[in-house]
Amino acid sequence: MKTIKVRKKHQITLPAAIREAAGVYEGDLLTAEVREDHTIVLRPSQPVDADEAFFYTPEWQAAEREADEDIRLGRVYRFDNAEEAIDFLHNHDREDVAPHDAH
Repeated sequence: MKTIKVRKKHQITLPAAIREAAGVYEGDLLTAEVREDHTIVLRPSQPVDADEAFFYTPEWQAAEREADEDIRLGRVYRFDNAEEAIDFLHNHDREDVAPHDAH
């Protein structure tokens, strides 16, 4: 843990050890979050192209977590080709089919 002084114009300098550990370099962007207990959390941030912004919405991220959980629990289907996958999607309701390896 390092102590950082707030300077004129409310500026701070991140010590080298913190910058290096976080992989933060000159010109990088950070996001800042203030939590209820007044803790300040800084995170490296990447600018997002407008056509990729959907991925970072709360709804999309929730769906990503659900998909990760399905994969972790083995709730997946495997197909030899795209035609088999499309046929499966056209002929099965999600609720009617237990996950398995489809071939």
